[in-house]
Amino acid sequence: MAETRILVVDDEAAERVTLGEVLRLEGYHVTLAASGEEALSISKNERPFDVAILDLRLPGMDGIQVLAGIRQHSPDTIVILITGYGTLETAIQALRKGAYDFLLKPCPVDEVLAAVRRALSDIKQERHRRSLVSQLQQTLKELVATSDGLEEIPEHVPVPQEEGLSVGDVTIDQAKHLVTHKGKPVELTPTEFRLLECLMQREDEVCTPQELVRCAQGYETDAWGARSIIRVHIRRLRRKLEPEPENPEYILNVRGVGYLFASNPERAQEQKKSR
Repeated sequence: MAETRILVVDDEAAERVTLGEVLRLEGYHVTLAASGEEALSISKNERPFDVAILDLRLPGMDGIQVLAGIRQHSPDTIVILITGYGTLETAIQALRKGAYDFLLKPCPVDEVLAAVRRALSDIKQERHRRSLVSQLQQTLKELVATSDGLEEIPEHVPVPQEEGLSVGDVTIDQAKHLVTHKGKPVELTPTEFRLLECLMQREDEVCTPQELVRCAQGYETDAWGARSIIRVHIRRLRRKLEPEPENPEYILNVRGVGYLFASNPERAQEQKKSR
């Protein structure tokens, strides 16, 4: 990835400067802001940042408001919230507003750097996925424009098989980071993609929220927090994947246990009722 730009927003000068220096030593281009208003002004007037690290409690505008403002002006910027006064409700609100991660103070530098690296990895995958989608769309246009294009393909030439997962009408191409439902592409965020991948790798097996957080997000959390975090992502995933999100066919909830991806929705519903 070309020069990585990171915005650090914290009203405590010592923490702001220290984190900024650590990130610079890692090779990132860092901009510092002491308030939400300053952060939004910078965000509006400079080219988009790859990552923004926000303190939740800021004078004037709080971190949630700054998060919303940054997402409005730069929707591709990944936002990581850090706070010493966090609650589960605040974390859920942040995730719903589009936060990528939510870290609690005192937060070790290694943990912040790990979150940044995960974010940058997801950015790279998402850009690669968009590039592949663009190439695919262009190829399809060229095929449509060539009336006999498909007839020119020799019958003896084998069609390359893509690596991935396929359960029912849902397919994941892991190499290209693409998801299709009945042959149509489904737009997913990196987190939604990993969550779906975790579920489909264990089709018809119940995954607890803690297992899904560990698999999709790469960290540990308690059962209560995991349920609330995963519930938000499951709701988003169903809206994009399920024909009827309120009556899901694929991503089923097993009350009191977790979620499963059903290869046979009718059979899975019957098994769920018998538990």
